[in-house]
Amino acid sequence: MVIGCHLSSSGGYNAMAKQAIEIDANTFQFFTRNPRGGSAKSIDSEDVNKYLQVSKDGGINIILAHAPYTMNPAASDERIRTFTTEIMADDLERMENTPGNLYNFHPGSHVKQGMEKGIELISEMINTVLKPCHRTTLLLETMTGKGTEVCGRFEEIREIIDRVSPDINEKIGVCFDTCHVNDAGYDLVNDLDGVLTEFDKTVGLHRIKAIHLNDSMNPLGSKKDRHQKIGQGFLGLEAITRIINHPELKDLPFFLETPNEIDGYAEEIKLLKSLRKD
Repeated sequence: MVIGCHLSSSGGYNAMAKQAIEIDANTFQFFTRNPRGGSAKSIDSEDVNKYLQVSKDGGINIILAHAPYTMNPAASDERIRTFTTEIMADDLERMENTPGNLYNFHPGSHVKQGMEKGIELISEMINTVLKPCHRTTLLLETMTGKGTEVCGRFEEIREIIDRVSPDINEKIGVCFDTCHVNDAGYDLVNDLDGVLTEFDKTVGLHRIKAIHLNDSMNPLGSKKDRHQKIGQGFLGLEAITRIINHPELKDLPFFLETPNEIDGYAEEIKLLKSLRKD
């Protein structure tokens, strides 16, 4: 089972890899820069080289970088869109230091411009920043659909992907967030197979490259986006057990974003590994 959690990037790649291994994780997620701002630490080549060796020795084969929350490629304000484009372009270049990994972002909110306009702006940004030479897979995250949020429906993800240029289209994937999908109204508890069938028909299961494994503080269709600890929310442990063992999902990397400190993540990783039926 490939499983990890969100770790602080303040100590660098090598420190994150060591911390992941200490809690029996074999992957991890991190913010590329301050999640509420635009600043980013310079890449330390010595740190990267140490990370590459530690990750190889520790069995870490894939990691997930998360874009800052301040990005909104669908914003009505051109300054915000420009900021977002510059940040993502820089992040994708930085990711080339650790090639072959994943970069996830929240697609954004159309801010009353309309869903069609939001989809258009998001796809335009992707076509601007993602290059055929990049060795990173860019992931659209499934969202709850609250407010004017884009990608609360599978059809919206499909429309964005359809507008991405053919020469980079294969570099686009999806991060499937279980809390978000539940809060968006897709019934993972009672109809996991049905939800995955719908996703496959609409987007394609092959596009799912990572899973944010979170329980939800709110019921189906609430559009709230409040993550809960594993087994303590409206998804519950039985549904999460089915998710991590589902034949279409079980070999994907799972990333915990539950409200925990590092010890709590270690306990959840231990629990989830005990529930695997490999």
